[in-house]
Amino acid sequence: MTLTGGVTALVALLAGSAVPAARAAVQQAPVAHAAVHEAAATARLSADGPVGFASVDALGRDGTTGGAGGPTVTVTTAAGLKDYAGRRGPYIIRVSGRITVDDMITVVADKSILGVGSTAEITGGGLQLGSTTRPGNNVIIRNIRFTDASDDSVSVTNKAHHVWIDHNDFSGGHDGLLDIKRESDFVTVSWNRFHHHSKTLLLGHSDTYTADIGKLRVTYHHNFFDGTDQRHPRVRFAEPVHVLNNYYRDNALYGVASTENAGVLVEGNHFENVAHPVYVGYDKSGPGRVVERGNRYVNSGTPQTASTVVEPRTYYAYTVDDPGSVPAIVTAGAGVGKIGL
Repeated sequence: MTLTGGVTALVALLAGSAVPAARAAVQQAPVAHAAVHEAAATARLSADGPVGFASVDALGRDGTTGGAGGPTVTVTTAAGLKDYAGRRGPYIIRVSGRITVDDMITVVADKSILGVGSTAEITGGGLQLGSTTRPGNNVIIRNIRFTDASDDSVSVTNKAHHVWIDHNDFSGGHDGLLDIKRESDFVTVSWNRFHHHSKTLLLGHSDTYTADIGKLRVTYHHNFFDGTDQRHPRVRFAEPVHVLNNYYRDNALYGVASTENAGVLVEGNHFENVAHPVYVGYDKSGPGRVVERGNRYVNSGTPQTASTVVEPRTYYAYTVDDPGSVPAIVTAGAGVGKIGL
């Protein structure tokens, strides 16, 4: 089969047809592996919606649509972003250029916040999805560079549900780069690059916040954890959490930590130079549960596992990429400037 044939098959896969045939075509194509992986990544980027928990029909929502159906506006200042992010009703908000903010901007329901080109940036502060009185449900954040936040770069909190965070670049925050907590639910975090930071992804507010039990269903897929130290993610109470086809490279402290009886499936990931890929329990937090399946460990330690976990397939269908191909696929596709916004 030619490279053209392989790309055609992958495009068909993203259109939702001929999935088995497309996967088989890519596996059988007698072309250079790097070219196939790059074509695969490019084809995937054209997908119009999330894979994983943000796609699930639940809590009165049919998946995650963000600001679809609302007006499209372009913002270039913190004041403009704060205004439209806090308005009632759906909006598609296009972020153009670099916007400096002082603190967290609250994003309320039915918003798409999309970076223009490859230069959209929010620096100095971040986005908080929802407040105690105004929910941050049905929100999409894509193609934005987040730098030097004074707190979290993005905080999904206060029972926000149906959130898709996709193709962003996160670095240099003061606290977490992307935290999901306080009974939030049905979230997908996909195709992001995380770098130059320590505390990357927190899932679950604290060891004592038991209201998170039965919530915090999150899919993390095709993210690039590029030299970040820890929390990829660190999980409390949530089940199931699906950690799928991510690329871990040079993570000094650990990859994934499951604590406080959380249930985490770690599947099809590539760990490279990670001494502790998976922990069961961490620091003062009690043990969680972990199933690891089909991962690849290169110059890395042995993952800890424990007990059983609810299968994500009980909620949604998905395909697992070969973990040996994950570095090429993810480095080609993750981050900003890859999806033509």
